[in-house]
Amino acid sequence: MSANRHLGRIVALQTLYEEDFRREVEDSGLNLDEVLERNIGRYEETIEDKNFIGELVHGIHDKQQELDDIIRPVAPEWPIEQIARMDRVILRIGVYELLFEEGVPPKVVINEAVELAKAFGGDNSSKFINGVLGTVLRNKEEPKAAKKAAKPKPTAKKG
Repeated sequence: MSANRHLGRIVALQTLYEEDFRREVEDSGLNLDEVLERNIGRYEETIEDKNFIGELVHGIHDKQQELDDIIRPVAPEWPIEQIARMDRVILRIGVYELLFEEGVPPKVVINEAVELAKAFGGDNSSKFINGVLGTVLRNKEEPKAAKKAAKPKPTAKKG
C-alpha cells in the first residue's frame, strides 16, 4: 500500500480522534467536515487521494455504533469505553477497512493498523490491535470457509 494511503490513514486517525474527544469532553460546535478539512489542509502538498480520507472518515463515523458492536465481543475483557481513545479509533479504522472496504488486502489493513498503534498508541497497543483485528478477520472468514466445505464436490462421470 502506498505511503500516501498511510498518510491518509494518519489524517483520518487524527480527525476521528479529535471528533471523539470533542464529543466526549465538550460541545465545541466544530463539525466533522471542518476538522477533516483542517487536517487535510495541513498535508495539502503531500496528499493525493483526499477522497479516500473523506470516505474513510465518514464511513467510520456513520457506522461507529456497528463497529463498536463488532469490537465488543472480540475484546470482552475491555469494555469499548475503557479502551484507550487512540486504540479505540485505530480499531474502528481497522474493522471498517476489513469489513466494509473493497480492494484492500486484510493483511495490509491489519499491518497498517498495527503501524498506527506503534506510532500513536501505548506500549501494548500494537499487540492488542493485532489480536482484535485478527479475530475479526477470522470471524469474517469462518462463514466463507464453512460454505465452501458444505458444497458437494462434483463427481466424475464414468464413461
